[in-house]
Amino acid sequence: MNLYDATVPVFTKTLTAMEAWLDKAAAYAEAKKFAPEVLLESRLAPDQFPLLRQIQIACDNTKFICCRLTGKDVPSNPDTEKTLADLRARIKTHKDFLATFKREDFNGAEERSITQQSWQGKSMRGGDYLDNYALPNLYFHVTTAYAILRHNGVDLGKRDFLGQLPFKG
Repeated sequence: MNLYDATVPVFTKTLTAMEAWLDKAAAYAEAKKFAPEVLLESRLAPDQFPLLRQIQIACDNTKFICCRLTGKDVPSNPDTEKTLADLRARIKTHKDFLATFKREDFNGAEERSITQQSWQGKSMRGGDYLDNYALPNLYFHVTTAYAILRHNGVDLGKRDFLGQLPFKG
């Protein structure tokens, strides 16, 4: 399998699901008569990032993963979001960036040597990076964002987390 299949379409689907969570969060805040931005500073634990940062990191992970696997330069996206609308725009920017990748960009990605500054000179082959580090890290932040919204009463379920499924027939 080309690693494109495990990244770009899956990440796009995940970001699309996150957009829908923000829609439900806005509707919940309106129904309960509070500013939706209150949710952006919500967190599960005092030492954990709030919702706003979880979504920023999830978005960034999608671009970092694809760029590392393909050897492309990572674009910079400043962390300036303050509203749900700002977060929706960030998600859209990342979805648009993901759409620039082609299947052939990922040729050889499984064997590409991947390293990060925090790994102190160590590296992994691309397939191992995706399976053992990148995907778990991405879904940690996605799941935490989902859990923060659920914890605050936003009506989300498993189908919301999963997003649109690629059913046939």
